Amino acid sequence: MNRLATATSPYLLQHADNPVDWWPWGPEALAEAQRRDVPILLSIGYAACHWCHVMAHESFSDEDVAALMNEHFVNIKVDREERPDIDAVYMTATQAMTGQGGWPMTCFLTPDGKPFHCGTYYPPVPAHGMPSFRQLLDAVAQAWRERRDELVEGAGRIVDHIVEQTKPLGPHPVTAETVASAVSKLRTETDPGHGGFGGAPKFPPSMVLEFLLRHYERTGSVEALSIVDMTAEGMARGGIYDQLAGGFSRYSVDAGWVVPHFEKMLYDNALLLRFYAHLARRTGSALAHRVAGETAEFLLRDLRTPQGAFASSLDADTEGVEGLTYVWTPQQLVDVLGPDDGAWAAATFGVTVEGTFERGASTLRLPRDPDDPSRWMRVTATLLEARNARPQPARDDKVIAAWNGLAITALAEAGVALQRPEWVEAAVAAGAFVLDAHVSDGTVLRSSRDGVVGEAAGVLEDYACLADGLLSLHQATGEPRWLVEATALLDTAMRRFGVEGAPGAFHDTASDAEELVHRPSDPTDNASPSGASALADALLTASALAGPEHAGTYRAACEEAVSRAGALIAQVPRFAGHWLSVAEAMLAGPVQVAVVGEDAQARHELVVEAATRVHGGGVVLGGEPEAEGVPLLADRPLVDGSPAAYVCRGYVCDRPVTTPEDLAHAL
Repeated sequence: MNRLATATSPYLLQHADNPVDWWPWGPEALAEAQRRDVPILLSIGYAACHWCHVMAHESFSDEDVAALMNEHFVNIKVDREERPDIDAVYMTATQAMTGQGGWPMTCFLTPDGKPFHCGTYYPPVPAHGMPSFRQLLDAVAQAWRERRDELVEGAGRIVDHIVEQTKPLGPHPVTAETVASAVSKLRTETDPGHGGFGGAPKFPPSMVLEFLLRHYERTGSVEALSIVDMTAEGMARGGIYDQLAGGFSRYSVDAGWVVPHFEKMLYDNALLLRFYAHLARRTGSALAHRVAGETAEFLLRDLRTPQGAFASSLDADTEGVEGLTYVWTPQQLVDVLGPDDGAWAAATFGVTVEGTFERGASTLRLPRDPDDPSRWMRVTATLLEARNARPQPARDDKVIAAWNGLAITALAEAGVALQRPEWVEAAVAAGAFVLDAHVSDGTVLRSSRDGVVGEAAGVLEDYACLADGLLSLHQATGEPRWLVEATALLDTAMRRFGVEGAPGAFHDTASDAEELVHRPSDPTDNASPSGASALADALLTASALAGPEHAGTYRAACEEAVSRAGALIAQVPRFAGHWLSVAEAMLAGPVQVAVVGEDAQARHELVVEAATRVHGGGVVLGGEPEAEGVPLLADRPLVDGSPAAYVCRGYVCDRPVTTPEDLAHAL
């Protein structure tokens, strides 16, 4: 029976025609396992995942394998992006059992959902010490028949272990010394040759870079800025960055940023757009400015949906082949550009006969700025036109509330700081759609597709990231609606996600969410901010924008949350980048700049100056004096009839200034 045909998830739809008798996650599937008295085979992945496609082709499309699955198991397919709560529970179990995790994730559960055997990808034939998927199915089915009590008892112990390991962290003060120590620890983990942290595979450390940039702004640390500059340039010049169309891939399979895993995710590009825009405004880097602009245009061109929101990802594969759209040989360059420009492009982009990828093909890199900029622009335009004629990767059109919140924040902040009002307009359109479609009676729904909202409840990151995006819109536009909606989301999140008896600690699912075998609560920042760190960030920003009746409450809640992450910050700063960014903003104030003026142009000049110079995590807002519904502008009059900027740090304000030059000096 095809139960996936009506799913809103493109990933589930990819499996709708498998011979496997797939069920979507839900009480009906668990009840069926109970009725049949068989284990559950849970398969979790996402639409852009290369190895998910591989396993689908090798195993889930095979009639014989499907027959084994259907005979012995109730088979459930889950899109991890649509149901991050389910993914979190069973990823924790997979890591506990195997020491690692990844997708596709393959878990065997008791009929009540407790995991007793977990893994990731399994090949169609035994390889590299791994059994074939068919062998695994036979072994699990036999164990269930012959050793069921042992499996059930083991599953109970695993759940108990997970519950114990995910208890809230105790409070731990985060001071300027804590933050400085994190910088020193990050320095020892930095790759001195290519930037970034650790070896292969290497992921863009967007949140850590944002933290280090903020630390440089506050302290002038040359050490922090050197890590930022080296990593930002290494990524921007590497194959992980799309040198023709902008946008970053998920990660590099090597330590030098040369060969990417080609999927492009919304959350990566939103976070990196924000970082490169901040780097451009702080240092004036032409490279950072270009990359920020190209990444924003990638979002608007390739990920924007007809409803004005942003799609989740572009696939890693094209027609089942990874990199097919993106890689080049020297001969292909000559075929498109002719002998002279082709040879020049090969030298400029590091395309060699040996190749850097597979079968003599190379990714495009830009080891140094081109010696002829006009020629470079002509060549890249021609290559992009030719590349667009190739088969293109599929797009996952699913709209995720949290990831759209990240994109809204990035576009709004970058649009103001780099004076690109069309980016702000795009952020407004996305914010309006997500609010109108995904939020009902204060409750956030996680995903939608083609304007149709799915049933999955929002998790903490959806409330927090969306609230942060709306606070960015309030600053960029001065419109009260965004502040009202953002604070409503924050109030709901604190009420429904808090851990009872542990102020500052938060679950990832709401108090009335579907009950799983474990209620997930992961404070670590991974590919995107944790729900808790995103909430702390939004609370801090709201404390600087809301009126005095709310500011203290939000600030105190943020401080409690950061304290709960103190041990994480001190021990593993690479996985606490967003927490550290929040800590930096707290230590800096955060800086508030309120600009009042009746002359829109003069007021705009002050706002742009502030947005260019304010410390990361600070807030900037302009409008008419005493604008209704805009607390930051209250009791801040004009100065001798002229527009004025009020700069405050930690709720202590300087004398107002009236010129961009004086404002630059004040900041």
